[in-house]
Amino acid sequence: MRRLTTHREERPLSTAVPSGTPLAGDAALLAEVVELRAQNEQLGRALATRATIDQALGMVMVLAPCSSERAWDLLVEVSQHSNIKLRDVAAALVAITQDETLPEPVQRELCRALRRLHAANRG
Repeated sequence: MRRLTTHREERPLSTAVPSGTPLAGDAALLAEVVELRAQNEQLGRALATRATIDQALGMVMVLAPCSSERAWDLLVEVSQHSNIKLRDVAAALVAITQDETLPEPVQRELCRALRRLHAANRG
């Protein structure tokens, strides 16, 4: 029976089963471990970007003023119209607090989205 490694012993796994391996279950177990590691990596990336997205949502809520749901919609809108991933739009927005310049496509689409929001609130 194969022993799974701990996180300290973690090493890249190959999906290839060494020749002479008698159990077909080993190949299935190996494939499952590889899949679980990929999911774990994806979740780690999602958690890392979530804090930045939440900060950007707060900034939009202050700028607009609007609900968190509307701020989310606004960030999605900016992302789609500028063709920049939402996590990158959020990171650019948060970076302005560190004296970074907001990229022109994000700045343009954010201004447009805020104008549309203010016009909708007035009408």
